[in-house]
Amino acid sequence: MTEMTEIRWHGRGGQGAVTAAKILAQAALGEGRHIQAFPEYGAERRGAPVRAFTRISEEPIYIHSPIHTPDAVAVLDSTLLDAVDVTEGLPEAGILVVNTLESPGTIRKRLTLKGRKIFTVDATQISIDCIGKPIPNAPMIGAVMKATGILPLEGLVDGFRNKFSEKFRPEVIKGNIKAIKRAYKEVKTE
Repeated sequence: MTEMTEIRWHGRGGQGAVTAAKILAQAALGEGRHIQAFPEYGAERRGAPVRAFTRISEEPIYIHSPIHTPDAVAVLDSTLLDAVDVTEGLPEAGILVVNTLESPGTIRKRLTLKGRKIFTVDATQISIDCIGKPIPNAPMIGAVMKATGILPLEGLVDGFRNKFSEKFRPEVIKGNIKAIKRAYKEVKTE
């Protein structure tokens, strides 16, 4: 990763892509980094494709535009692989993290990709197991952390706990942290 890391999140409304972008940014802020996190909406309804962006830098960030050449792309819903070009602008050295049961090799063949590092994780099942709902954002944050190494896992967990401890019940926080850690361990690569 370079001095500034840019991550583009693809999801559907209600899956938590925007929240994931913000959680990651807040955790990076807690580690002393400069951040941006913002959404880009199309049709604003549950299930519609949504993009969100996270920038993390050692230096102040002066760019204020969507991310066109991300270092990493996180896909919260694998049905988007057939609906949107999630790899648009992703360089050959880039990272693709997909919520799916499929293997990284299968995703590579399906998208006919050369280069790029591909990671897969069953974030939906992890979220069902850990928080009781099919909202894959927390496990996808853990998978993105493992794939990019942008932040230490404990920094991410502490940031999550600090940000949401007053908003959610302790068991909800505990379930999400469990989902983050489990995805961090279970994410697969080629």
